[in-house]
Amino acid sequence: MRLVFHHPLPIVAGATAASGIRPLRMIEAFRSLGFEVDVVAGYSSERARAIAVVDERLRQGQRYDFAYAESSTEPTLLTDRHHLPLHPWLDFGLFARLKAHRIPIGLFYRDVYWRFPGYGSHLPAWQRAGARLCYRYDLWQYRRLVSRLYLPSLAMARHVPWLDDDRVAALPPGCVDTVPARQPGSRLRLLYVGGFGEHYRMHALVRALEGLPEVELVVCTRAAEWQAVQREYPLPAAGNVRVVHRSGEQLVELFEHADIGVVCVEPQPYWEFAAPLKLYEYLGAERPVIASAGTLAAQFVADNGIGWSVPYDAAQIAGLLGRLATDRASLDDKIRAARRLRQQHTWQARARQVAADLAGSP
Repeated sequence: MRLVFHHPLPIVAGATAASGIRPLRMIEAFRSLGFEVDVVAGYSSERARAIAVVDERLRQGQRYDFAYAESSTEPTLLTDRHHLPLHPWLDFGLFARLKAHRIPIGLFYRDVYWRFPGYGSHLPAWQRAGARLCYRYDLWQYRRLVSRLYLPSLAMARHVPWLDDDRVAALPPGCVDTVPARQPGSRLRLLYVGGFGEHYRMHALVRALEGLPEVELVVCTRAAEWQAVQREYPLPAAGNVRVVHRSGEQLVELFEHADIGVVCVEPQPYWEFAAPLKLYEYLGAERPVIASAGTLAAQFVADNGIGWSVPYDAAQIAGLLGRLATDRASLDDKIRAARRLRQQHTWQARARQVAADLAGSP
């Protein structure tokens, strides 16, 4: 079987952000299932060359079972380095030709932050307006051309205009097959891997560690993001909060020495539908999760019995951590639940879902 894979940015093997990791993982997953994947990705000039190859194969009678696309956090028209909409028909022209050949198209729509008041606060008003217009152009084209629109969660659908409910499905992140070995330690060890900033506010979590020397938190985030906010986070004198900057294979050791993954962010409307990659990375590593009540992550954790939902409050977080530090056996049930669940949420499982939706493949 063969598919066209579209992404309006380069596919980077060493990507560290979720927006870069996901397209790479999906390509790998399709290939691991035996699919031939013709990739249309990169900046506009690179995509134009790849599209020409696909068009020639279509003219020669090549049959594609389906096409799958991963959107950018930016509008498709603005993904070149200069952010100018110079090729408005390049990508959607390909989609139209695929549709004309009766090839079903699935597209993962990554983000809808542009619909929220804080979007583009650092940009001039005319740039915000132009970007929003381009986002709407994307959605108009999706409505015309896409067979199935995938979202991180169905809860996001209410924030996306012009959707046909019967063409929408959830396709959250996945996890890799490898499970890091667990190295027990004397402290209860927490791990956070991900962004730090306005949408990842974790002040209550850090404060909760101040009186808990028996609990350790390792924060792994990009150096620039930490430097921008570190004055807001005075670290406990006990030295039980460490900040590191690692990625890729360097994360394996962090997971090996972690008992619990945390997503203790301050709840806000965005987190009611956001499905963070880190949640599924913790699940893939068979580590229980602590998540903030009022977030989609906490609902997933509670529904599947793989961790604990706790209010975003330093005292309540500290109370939970104190209990877990003295009752390590309570982790075992959550670990077993994660072990049972993880195979349903691998990247291969996501690729199988897309193939079944679009081509009826197992």
